Amino acid sequence: MSFMGQLQDELAEFKKEGIYKRLNYLDSPQAARVQMEGRGEIVILSSNNYLGLCNVPEVMDAGKDALDRWGAGTGSVRFICGTFTVHRQLEDALARFVGCESSLSYVSCWNANEGLCATVLAEPDFVVSDQLNHASIIDSIRLAKTITKCQTAVYKHSDMADLEEKLKAAGTARRKLIFTDGIFSMEGDIAKLPDLVALARKYDAVLAVDDSHATGVLGKGGRGTAEHYGMLGQVDVITSTLGKALGGAAGGFTAGPFALTDYLTQRSRPQLFSNALPPTVAASALAAVRYIELHPDLVTRLHQNARYFREQLLALGFQPLAGETPIVPVILGETAKAIHMSELLLAEGVFVTGFGYPVVPQGYARVRCQLSAAHTKDDLDFALRAFKKIGSKLGLI
Repeated sequence: MSFMGQLQDELAEFKKEGIYKRLNYLDSPQAARVQMEGRGEIVILSSNNYLGLCNVPEVMDAGKDALDRWGAGTGSVRFICGTFTVHRQLEDALARFVGCESSLSYVSCWNANEGLCATVLAEPDFVVSDQLNHASIIDSIRLAKTITKCQTAVYKHSDMADLEEKLKAAGTARRKLIFTDGIFSMEGDIAKLPDLVALARKYDAVLAVDDSHATGVLGKGGRGTAEHYGMLGQVDVITSTLGKALGGAAGGFTAGPFALTDYLTQRSRPQLFSNALPPTVAASALAAVRYIELHPDLVTRLHQNARYFREQLLALGFQPLAGETPIVPVILGETAKAIHMSELLLAEGVFVTGFGYPVVPQGYARVRCQLSAAHTKDDLDFALRAFKKIGSKLGLI
Protein backbone atom coordinates (compact mmCIF):
# COMPACT_ATOMS: atom_id res chain seq x y z
CA MET A 1 0.00 0.00 0.00
CA SER A 2 1.23 3.52 -0.78
CA PHE A 3 2.28 5.98 1.90
CA MET A 4 -0.81 8.12 1.31
CA GLY A 5 -3.03 5.05 1.37
CA GLN A 6 -1.61 4.06 4.76
CA LEU A 7 -2.32 7.54 6.14
CA GLN A 8 -5.88 7.48 4.78
CA ASP A 9 -6.50 4.10 6.43
CA GLU A 10 -5.24 5.41 9.78
CA LEU A 11 -7.41 8.51 9.47
CA ALA A 12 -10.44 6.32 8.70
CA GLU A 13 -9.65 4.33 11.85
CA PHE A 14 -9.54 7.55 13.91
CA LYS A 15 -13.04 8.39 12.65
CA LYS A 16 -14.30 4.87 13.37
CA GLU A 17 -12.99 5.05 16.95
CA GLY A 18 -14.58 8.47 17.48
CA ILE A 19 -11.25 10.20 18.16
CA TYR A 20 -10.91 12.19 14.94
CA LYS A 21 -10.34 15.91 15.56
CA ARG A 22 -12.34 18.38 13.48
CA LEU A 23 -11.22 21.98 13.29
CA ASN A 24 -13.65 24.76 14.16
CA TYR A 25 -13.18 28.10 12.42
CA LEU A 26 -13.68 31.35 14.32
CA ASP A 27 -14.71 34.48 12.45
CA SER A 28 -14.24 37.06 15.22
CA PRO A 29 -11.54 37.89 17.79
CA GLN A 30 -10.84 35.34 20.50
CA ALA A 31 -13.10 36.34 23.40
CA ALA A 32 -15.57 34.98 25.96
CA ARG A 33 -18.13 34.77 23.13
CA VAL A 34 -17.10 34.36 19.50
CA GLN A 35 -18.60 33.89 16.07
CA MET A 36 -17.91 30.32 14.93
CA GLU A 37 -18.37 29.43 11.28
CA GLY A 38 -21.56 27.44 10.84
CA ARG A 39 -22.48 27.78 14.52
CA GLY A 40 -23.14 31.46 15.19
CA GLU A 41 -22.37 32.87 18.63
CA ILE A 42 -20.57 30.46 20.94
CA VAL A 43 -19.37 30.74 24.55
CA ILE A 44 -15.70 29.74 24.53
CA LEU A 45 -14.61 27.67 27.51
CA SER A 46 -11.44 26.22 26.00
CA SER A 47 -9.21 29.21 25.33
CA ASN A 48 -5.85 30.11 26.85
CA ASN A 49 -7.01 33.75 26.74
CA TYR A 50 -7.01 33.79 30.55
CA LEU A 51 -7.15 37.56 31.03
CA GLY A 52 -9.22 38.38 27.95
CA LEU A 53 -6.40 40.42 26.41
CA CYS A 54 -6.64 39.06 22.86
CA ASN A 55 -9.01 41.84 21.81
CA VAL A 56 -8.23 44.59 24.33
CA PRO A 57 -7.78 47.84 22.32
CA GLU A 58 -4.44 48.74 23.95
CA VAL A 59 -2.95 45.37 22.97
CA MET A 60 -4.33 45.42 19.43
CA ASP A 61 -3.35 49.06 18.85
CA ALA A 62 0.23 48.32 19.90
CA GLY A 63 0.45 45.65 17.20
CA LYS A 64 -1.04 47.98 14.59
CA ASP A 65 1.39 50.76 15.48
CA ALA A 66 4.29 48.29 15.32
CA LEU A 67 3.23 47.22 11.83
CA ASP A 68 3.56 50.81 10.66
CA ARG A 69 6.85 51.41 12.48
CA TRP A 70 8.74 48.14 11.96
CA GLY A 71 6.88 46.27 9.22
CA ALA A 72 5.36 42.80 9.09
CA GLY A 73 8.39 40.61 9.73
CA THR A 74 12.05 40.70 10.71
CA GLY A 75 13.46 39.15 7.54
CA SER A 76 16.35 37.68 9.52
CA VAL A 77 17.44 35.75 12.56
CA ARG A 78 18.40 37.72 15.67
CA PHE A 79 22.19 37.54 15.38
CA ILE A 80 22.30 38.78 11.78
CA CYS A 81 19.92 41.72 11.29
CA GLY A 82 16.63 40.55 12.84
CA THR A 83 16.93 42.23 16.24
CA PHE A 84 14.67 45.28 16.62
CA THR A 85 14.49 47.75 19.47
CA VAL A 86 11.07 46.37 20.44
CA HIS A 87 12.71 43.00 21.19
CA ARG A 88 14.90 44.64 23.84
CA GLN A 89 11.92 46.50 25.31
CA LEU A 90 9.87 43.30 25.48
CA GLU A 91 12.68 41.21 26.98
CA ASP A 92 13.40 43.81 29.65
CA ALA A 93 9.70 43.95 30.56
CA LEU A 94 9.34 40.15 30.66
CA ALA A 95 12.41 39.72 32.87
CA ARG A 96 11.11 42.30 35.31
CA PHE A 97 7.62 40.79 35.26
CA VAL A 98 8.70 37.24 36.15
CA GLY A 99 11.41 38.27 38.59
CA CYS A 100 14.54 37.41 36.60
CA GLU A 101 17.65 39.34 35.59
CA SER A 102 17.23 38.84 31.86
CA SER A 103 15.06 37.21 29.21
CA LEU A 104 15.33 36.11 25.58
CA SER A 105 12.34 35.86 23.23
CA TYR A 106 11.62 32.98 20.84
CA VAL A 107 8.94 32.45 18.21
CA SER A 108 7.17 30.06 20.62
CA CYS A 109 7.63 28.59 24.09
CA TRP A 110 8.03 25.25 22.32
CA ASN A 111 11.16 26.72 20.71
CA ALA A 112 12.27 28.21 24.03
CA ASN A 113 12.04 24.79 25.69
CA GLU A 114 13.58 23.03 22.71
CA GLY A 115 16.44 25.52 22.73
CA LEU A 116 17.25 25.10 26.43
CA CYS A 117 18.20 21.51 27.20
CA ALA A 118 20.31 20.71 24.15
CA THR A 119 22.18 24.00 24.59
CA VAL A 120 23.06 23.88 28.29
CA LEU A 121 23.50 20.11 28.73
CA ALA A 122 26.32 17.83 27.59
CA GLU A 123 27.29 14.17 28.03
CA PRO A 124 28.34 14.47 31.71
CA ASP A 125 25.04 16.13 32.61
CA PHE A 126 21.63 14.99 33.88
CA VAL A 127 18.06 16.25 33.42
CA VAL A 128 14.98 15.01 35.27
CA SER A 129 11.39 15.75 34.24
CA ASP A 130 7.98 15.54 35.91
CA GLN A 131 5.88 12.68 34.52
CA LEU A 132 3.09 15.03 33.42
CA ASN A 133 5.22 17.74 31.84
CA HIS A 134 4.12 19.36 28.59
CA ALA A 135 5.10 17.68 25.32
CA SER A 136 7.53 20.52 24.54
CA ILE A 137 9.57 19.71 27.66
CA ILE A 138 9.51 16.00 26.86
CA ASP A 139 10.68 16.62 23.29
CA SER A 140 13.33 19.08 24.49
CA ILE A 141 14.79 16.40 26.73
CA ARG A 142 14.56 13.71 24.04
CA LEU A 143 16.37 16.01 21.64
CA ALA A 144 19.08 16.81 24.19
CA LYS A 145 19.61 13.11 24.93
CA THR A 146 19.97 12.35 21.23
CA ILE A 147 22.32 15.24 20.49
CA THR A 148 24.43 15.43 23.64
CA LYS A 149 24.09 11.92 25.15
CA CYS A 150 23.17 13.47 28.51
CA GLN A 151 21.49 11.29 31.13
CA THR A 152 17.73 11.64 31.64
CA ALA A 153 15.07 10.52 34.10
CA VAL A 154 11.38 11.02 34.84
CA TYR A 155 9.94 11.37 38.34
CA LYS A 156 6.37 10.52 39.35
CA HIS A 157 4.06 13.50 39.12
CA SER A 158 4.84 15.99 41.90
CA ASP A 159 6.41 13.17 43.94
CA MET A 160 9.28 14.84 45.77
CA ALA A 161 10.55 11.58 47.29
CA ASP A 162 10.87 10.04 43.84
CA LEU A 163 12.57 13.18 42.52
CA GLU A 164 15.07 13.06 45.38
CA GLU A 165 15.86 9.45 44.57
CA LYS A 166 16.54 10.39 40.95
CA LEU A 167 18.80 13.26 42.03
CA LYS A 168 20.71 11.01 44.43
CA ALA A 169 21.22 8.45 41.66
CA ALA A 170 22.71 11.18 39.45
CA GLY A 171 25.26 12.15 42.09
CA THR A 172 28.27 12.08 39.75
CA ALA A 173 26.69 14.25 37.06
CA ARG A 174 28.54 17.49 36.30
CA ARG A 175 25.33 19.52 35.92
CA LYS A 176 21.84 18.59 37.11
CA LEU A 177 18.66 20.17 35.69
CA ILE A 178 15.15 19.75 37.11
CA PHE A 179 12.48 20.70 34.55
CA THR A 180 8.81 21.10 35.49
CA ASP A 181 5.63 22.82 34.46
CA GLY A 182 4.38 25.55 36.78
CA ILE A 183 0.72 24.74 36.15
CA PHE A 184 0.20 21.32 34.58
CA SER A 185 -1.97 22.00 31.57
CA MET A 186 -4.14 18.89 31.60
CA GLU A 187 -4.55 18.55 35.39
CA GLY A 188 -4.72 22.20 36.38
CA ASP A 189 -2.57 21.59 39.46
CA ILE A 190 0.44 23.64 40.55
CA ALA A 191 4.03 22.45 40.91
CA LYS A 192 5.34 22.19 44.49
CA LEU A 193 7.78 25.03 43.98
CA PRO A 194 9.08 25.40 47.57
CA ASP A 195 9.97 21.70 47.67
CA LEU A 196 11.50 21.82 44.19
CA VAL A 197 13.67 24.81 45.08
CA ALA A 198 14.78 23.11 48.31
CA LEU A 199 15.77 19.92 46.46
CA ALA A 200 17.56 21.91 43.77
CA ARG A 201 19.65 23.68 46.41
CA LYS A 202 20.30 20.46 48.33
CA TYR A 203 21.59 18.61 45.26
CA ASP A 204 23.25 21.57 43.52
CA ALA A 205 20.76 21.39 40.66
CA VAL A 206 19.32 24.04 38.35
CA LEU A 207 15.53 24.40 38.44
CA ALA A 208 13.70 25.30 35.21
CA VAL A 209 9.95 26.03 35.32
CA ASP A 210 7.72 26.28 32.23
CA ASP A 211 5.19 28.86 33.38
CA SER A 212 3.12 28.97 30.19
CA HIS A 213 -0.20 28.41 31.98
CA ALA A 214 0.89 30.41 35.06
CA THR A 215 2.20 33.67 33.58
CA GLY A 216 -0.61 36.18 33.96
CA VAL A 217 -2.55 33.63 36.01
CA LEU A 218 -0.84 32.88 39.34
CA GLY A 219 0.12 35.36 42.03
CA LYS A 220 -1.65 38.59 42.94
CA GLY A 221 -0.03 40.39 40.03
CA GLY A 222 -0.10 37.46 37.61
CA ARG A 223 3.68 37.06 37.75
CA GLY A 224 3.47 33.29 37.85
CA THR A 225 4.22 30.30 40.05
CA ALA A 226 7.04 32.04 41.91
CA GLU A 227 4.79 34.93 42.95
CA HIS A 228 2.05 32.47 43.95
CA TYR A 229 4.43 31.00 46.54
CA GLY A 230 6.08 34.32 47.49
CA MET A 231 9.30 33.17 45.81
CA LEU A 232 9.93 35.74 43.08
CA GLY A 233 13.59 35.68 42.09
CA GLN A 234 14.22 32.20 43.51
CA VAL A 235 13.67 30.18 40.31
CA ASP A 236 16.83 29.67 38.24
CA VAL A 237 15.19 29.49 34.81
CA ILE A 238 11.65 30.36 33.69
CA THR A 239 10.31 29.60 30.25
CA SER A 240 6.88 30.81 29.22
CA THR A 241 4.63 31.85 26.38
CA LEU A 242 3.30 35.11 24.98
CA GLY A 243 0.42 33.18 23.40
CA LYS A 244 -1.83 32.60 26.41
CA ALA A 245 -2.59 35.20 29.09
CA LEU A 246 -0.25 37.74 27.45
CA GLY A 247 -2.55 38.66 24.61
CA GLY A 248 -2.61 35.36 22.79
CA ALA A 249 -0.63 36.24 19.65
CA ALA A 250 2.43 33.97 19.59
CA GLY A 251 5.95 33.77 20.90
CA GLY A 252 7.74 32.60 24.01
CA PHE A 253 10.75 33.39 26.15
CA THR A 254 13.41 32.05 28.48
CA ALA A 255 14.24 34.12 31.56
CA GLY A 256 17.09 33.79 34.03
CA PRO A 257 20.54 35.18 34.74
CA PHE A 258 22.11 37.31 32.00
CA ALA A 259 24.84 34.70 31.52
CA LEU A 260 22.17 32.16 30.54
CA THR A 261 20.34 34.33 28.01
CA ASP A 262 23.66 35.52 26.58
CA TYR A 263 24.78 31.89 26.18
CA LEU A 264 21.46 30.99 24.53
CA THR A 265 21.94 33.91 22.13
CA GLN A 266 25.31 32.40 21.17
CA ARG A 267 24.36 28.73 20.95
CA SER A 268 20.60 28.00 21.05
CA ARG A 269 19.69 26.51 17.66
CA PRO A 270 16.04 27.70 17.48
CA GLN A 271 17.37 31.18 18.22
CA LEU A 272 20.19 30.98 15.68
CA PHE A 273 18.25 29.44 12.81
CA SER A 274 14.70 30.87 13.04
CA ASN A 275 13.58 34.35 12.13
CA ALA A 276 13.06 36.59 15.14
CA LEU A 277 9.66 37.23 16.69
CA PRO A 278 7.68 39.59 14.40
CA PRO A 279 7.68 43.18 15.72
CA THR A 280 3.87 43.29 15.69
CA VAL A 281 3.74 40.31 18.06
CA ALA A 282 6.52 41.65 20.27
CA ALA A 283 4.78 45.01 20.58
CA SER A 284 1.36 43.56 21.43
CA ALA A 285 2.93 41.26 24.03
CA LEU A 286 4.79 44.23 25.55
CA ALA A 287 1.50 46.14 25.73
CA ALA A 288 -0.12 43.10 27.41
CA VAL A 289 2.57 42.98 30.11
CA ARG A 290 2.10 46.68 30.81
CA TYR A 291 -1.68 46.25 30.83
CA ILE A 292 -1.51 43.47 33.44
CA GLU A 293 0.78 45.58 35.63
CA LEU A 294 -1.81 48.37 35.55
CA HIS A 295 -4.83 46.05 35.97
CA PRO A 296 -4.06 43.34 38.55
CA ASP A 297 -7.82 43.19 39.19
CA LEU A 298 -8.03 41.03 36.04
CA VAL A 299 -6.16 38.27 37.85
CA THR A 300 -8.54 38.55 40.81
CA ARG A 301 -11.56 38.34 38.49
CA LEU A 302 -10.07 35.31 36.73
CA HIS A 303 -9.84 33.38 39.98
CA GLN A 304 -13.30 34.44 41.09
CA ASN A 305 -14.69 33.04 37.82
CA ALA A 306 -12.72 29.81 38.24
CA ARG A 307 -13.94 29.29 41.81
CA TYR A 308 -17.55 29.97 40.85
CA PHE A 309 -17.52 27.61 37.88
CA ARG A 310 -15.83 24.80 39.81
CA GLU A 311 -18.26 25.14 42.72
CA GLN A 312 -21.27 25.13 40.41
CA LEU A 313 -20.05 22.04 38.54
CA LEU A 314 -19.72 20.25 41.88
CA ALA A 315 -23.22 21.38 42.86
CA LEU A 316 -24.57 19.87 39.63
CA GLY A 317 -22.98 16.53 40.49
CA PHE A 318 -19.88 16.60 38.30
CA GLN A 319 -16.51 15.70 39.76
CA PRO A 320 -13.95 18.15 38.36
CA LEU A 321 -10.38 17.64 39.49
CA ALA A 322 -9.67 19.63 42.65
CA GLY A 323 -7.57 22.73 42.19
CA GLU A 324 -7.24 26.49 42.40
CA THR A 325 -6.37 27.38 38.80
CA PRO A 326 -8.58 28.39 35.85
CA ILE A 327 -8.08 24.90 34.34
CA VAL A 328 -11.03 22.74 35.41
CA PRO A 329 -10.86 19.21 33.95
CA VAL A 330 -13.84 16.82 34.15
CA ILE A 331 -12.59 13.23 33.75
CA LEU A 332 -14.80 10.97 31.60
CA GLY A 333 -12.55 7.96 30.92
CA GLU A 334 -12.68 7.05 27.25
CA THR A 335 -11.53 9.35 24.48
CA ALA A 336 -14.65 8.83 22.36
CA LYS A 337 -16.87 9.79 25.33
CA ALA A 338 -14.95 13.03 25.89
CA ILE A 339 -15.14 13.98 22.22
CA HIS A 340 -18.86 13.08 22.09
CA MET A 341 -19.62 15.27 25.11
CA SER A 342 -17.64 18.11 23.52
CA GLU A 343 -19.73 17.81 20.36
CA LEU A 344 -23.01 17.81 22.29
CA LEU A 345 -21.96 20.88 24.29
CA LEU A 346 -21.02 22.67 21.09
CA ALA A 347 -24.50 22.01 19.74
CA GLU A 348 -25.75 23.84 22.85
CA GLY A 349 -23.51 26.83 22.12
CA VAL A 350 -20.61 26.02 24.45
CA PHE A 351 -17.17 25.11 23.15
CA VAL A 352 -15.20 22.83 25.48
CA THR A 353 -12.56 20.54 24.03
CA GLY A 354 -12.51 16.83 24.71
CA PHE A 355 -8.98 15.48 25.25
CA GLY A 356 -7.90 11.88 25.01
CA TYR A 357 -4.87 9.75 24.23
CA PRO A 358 -2.11 10.65 23.35
CA VAL A 359 -2.63 14.10 24.92
CA VAL A 360 -3.58 12.40 28.21
CA PRO A 361 -3.04 8.77 29.32
CA GLN A 362 -5.40 6.03 28.16
CA GLY A 363 -8.50 5.88 30.37
CA TYR A 364 -8.20 9.49 31.57
CA ALA A 365 -9.94 11.33 28.74
CA ARG A 366 -11.62 14.54 29.80
CA VAL A 367 -13.31 17.74 28.84
CA ARG A 368 -11.06 20.58 29.96
CA CYS A 369 -12.76 23.82 30.92
CA GLN A 370 -10.67 26.99 30.95
CA LEU A 371 -11.97 30.13 32.54
CA SER A 372 -11.18 33.71 31.59
CA ALA A 373 -11.42 37.06 33.32
CA ALA A 374 -13.49 38.07 30.27
CA HIS A 375 -16.32 35.68 31.17
CA THR A 376 -19.37 37.31 32.71
CA LYS A 377 -21.63 35.49 35.18
CA ASP A 378 -24.16 35.21 32.34
CA ASP A 379 -21.55 33.45 30.19
CA LEU A 380 -20.75 30.99 32.96
CA ASP A 381 -24.38 30.31 33.85
CA PHE A 382 -25.15 29.73 30.16
CA ALA A 383 -22.35 27.16 30.04
CA LEU A 384 -23.45 25.52 33.29
CA ARG A 385 -26.99 25.04 31.95
CA ALA A 386 -25.50 23.27 28.94
CA PHE A 387 -23.38 21.06 31.20
CA LYS A 388 -26.45 20.15 33.24
CA LYS A 389 -28.46 19.24 30.11
CA ILE A 390 -25.72 17.19 28.46
CA GLY A 391 -24.52 15.63 31.72
CA SER A 392 -28.06 14.38 32.38
CA LYS A 393 -28.43 13.13 28.82
CA LEU A 394 -25.20 11.10 29.07
CA GLY A 395 -25.96 9.81 32.55
CA LEU A 396 -23.00 11.57 34.08
CA ILE A 397 -25.02 13.36 36.76
